[in-house]
Amino acid sequence: MSVTPRRALVVVDVQQDYFGGPLEIQYPPTSESLPQIARAIDAAGTAGIPVVVVQHLAGEEAPVFNPNLPGFRLHPEVESRRAESWKSVVKQYGTVFAGTDLVDWLSEREIDTVTLVGYMTNNCVLASAAEAETHGISAEVLSDATGAIHLANDAGFVDAKTVHSTLMVLMNSNFAAVADTGTWVEAVHAGRPLPKSDLGTSAGLGAQQA
Repeated sequence: MSVTPRRALVVVDVQQDYFGGPLEIQYPPTSESLPQIARAIDAAGTAGIPVVVVQHLAGEEAPVFNPNLPGFRLHPEVESRRAESWKSVVKQYGTVFAGTDLVDWLSEREIDTVTLVGYMTNNCVLASAAEAETHGISAEVLSDATGAIHLANDAGFVDAKTVHSTLMVLMNSNFAAVADTGTWVEAVHAGRPLPKSDLGTSAGLGAQQA
């Protein structure tokens, strides 16, 4: 019999810098992911799940995530839902845990599971999901309430859809339970954890399908 998770919804960096310019989220596009983020926030409120809202800070000289520039602000769909009960976190690293008091805040409330939504799949969501287990915290990632960008460097080029889809499979193989928002809402209402694969099972299935 599964134990009911004690969840917190962690809304990662849904800031204006991700809605235009070089960091604009490409897949799923924000026109699709933002409504799912809002849906998750609303569902958390209805279910009494604590909400943590996170903003990335790069400094007053930075071109993005600069607290003195509009891009630092939360998107209105998130800001308009903000409640006094929300936990606000400002971070300077990819993970939501490093350099913040979030682990202590979660521990004080006996929260054992964080549900991650927001941006980007390929940076802060991935880093946070990977670090969660080191604090004894389970992670969930909502695939349609997160998003990635195209990436190119000396190692090659990967389009945003491939980045996002690959990382969903990767995270579900070890770091986090991955599901869409609708499935998560159903799990919240039923008081059950999301199903998650493991590395051995994922490796075996991968070998079969290769």
